[in-house]
Amino acid sequence: MPKKSLLKSTTTVGGMTLISRILGFVRDMVIARFFGAGTGADAFFVAFKIPNFMRRLFAEGAFSQAFVPVFTEYRTKKSLPEVKAFAGDVVGTLGVILLVVTLLGVAGASLLVAIFAPGFLDEPEKYQLTVDMLRLTFPYLFFISLVAFAGGILNSYGQFAVPSFTPVLLNISLIGSAVWLAPQLEVSVTALAWGVFIAGLAQLLFQLPYLYRLRILPRPRWGWRKEGVQRVLKLMLPAIFGSSVAQINLLFDTLIASFLVTGSVSWLYYADRLVEFPLGVLGIALATVILPSLAAKHAEDSPDAFADTIDWALRWVLLVGTPATVGLFLLAGPMLATLFQYGEFGANDVEMAAYSLMAYSLGLMGFIFVKVLAPGFYARQDTRTPVRIGVIAMVSNMALNVVFVVPMVVFGITAPHAGLALATSLASFINAGLLFRQLRHQGVYRAGSGWGRLVTQVGFANGFMAVALWWGAGEIDQWLAWGATERVLSLTIWIGVGAGIYLLSLVLMGVRPAQLKALMRQR
Repeated sequence: MPKKSLLKSTTTVGGMTLISRILGFVRDMVIARFFGAGTGADAFFVAFKIPNFMRRLFAEGAFSQAFVPVFTEYRTKKSLPEVKAFAGDVVGTLGVILLVVTLLGVAGASLLVAIFAPGFLDEPEKYQLTVDMLRLTFPYLFFISLVAFAGGILNSYGQFAVPSFTPVLLNISLIGSAVWLAPQLEVSVTALAWGVFIAGLAQLLFQLPYLYRLRILPRPRWGWRKEGVQRVLKLMLPAIFGSSVAQINLLFDTLIASFLVTGSVSWLYYADRLVEFPLGVLGIALATVILPSLAAKHAEDSPDAFADTIDWALRWVLLVGTPATVGLFLLAGPMLATLFQYGEFGANDVEMAAYSLMAYSLGLMGFIFVKVLAPGFYARQDTRTPVRIGVIAMVSNMALNVVFVVPMVVFGITAPHAGLALATSLASFINAGLLFRQLRHQGVYRAGSGWGRLVTQVGFANGFMAVALWWGAGEIDQWLAWGATERVLSLTIWIGVGAGIYLLSLVLMGVRPAQLKALMRQR
């Protein structure tokens, strides 16, 4: 896929993801307004995080990274009937495994909550509420894994819009459940759990017609011993760790946060949601687009084009990811106040969540680099190397959690939950750095010319933008005192000012539109 097509596809995925993220903010604003950061919210976020973690681990993580390269190879080298047969074997085998896992998850909900949020055991009401909601949310794993299967096929055929739009249905379902279903239930917060269940089914049904149009809608059948299925399974096992270290780290954060004061889980959740915005629009969009492209280049034995695609993606991460990092850090309080400080979500919640967001923002570039670098291994069907690196990063995160959080708790330092976010951020850079070093060591990636100049230009542009935002954002007390209209207007203005200064500074530093156009279609 030429660079111009890659950029167009990335823009498509990023645009659809942007719509989903915006609706996601609306969803979180609704949840914050109706449920705040108390017992019910903490219980739901844990009940949703467990299947959501497994979704990213198995569906969007290990399965997608293992399935897409093998499916791309089949599509490149085999006939359509063989491709459909392979897809049918995979979905039939995957479906049976997922059904068993789902039934076990529902039956063992009480044990899962005890494992992932042991701090809730001291609060029987919160613990039982979490267990009840997990029994409703866990089947989401079954549906969304099949959604990932369908999306992987569509992406392999260059159909990026539908899979990247599909998450919008989750946000719509949760908003509708919070607004209309919650008042009808005795325990209103359980409406959110029902919303997750409904969303999983809706997302799967939404994608099936598009597979039918491609004449690739598979007929499920058990194919455990088939050669293609075995290849996917062998690639999946190590990829379970390698592709989802960040999710394991976040879940470990939840485990520790369950021992901290009530609200800690929610403060980390809302901060993570804001970091997920640029991560999804840029990082996940780039990763989604370059994986099938890299897989095709590997199948075609084009190492130079393979390396060039990774280099292209890294340059865009630098150009777009660094200002997002600066903006999230300096506007953490204003953004949280503007989006969430209504109803049950108070000023103290804004302050506590802001500490988390500032810490998470420091790791944004690391998170994005991992998303872009990992496909360099998976496209070559190498899942072992990311596993080794992922385990190192995961252990580092756990150690850093103890190093940061324990002293903060012992000495009564404010916001120990922010130590969890900082540990996750540092671990992301360890992960990204080791992935980058290994790609260089294997000779898979070779940096193109002009990196030194580009880094200098972007660095100065971010510095100018940071000074403007630091001066203009003002004190958080002012934002808390304003009404919704004043907050939205001021935040919009300062985001616009920051973006304008960044772009103008790039121009003053010598970056020209022609350079960006050249980057769009580089080599």
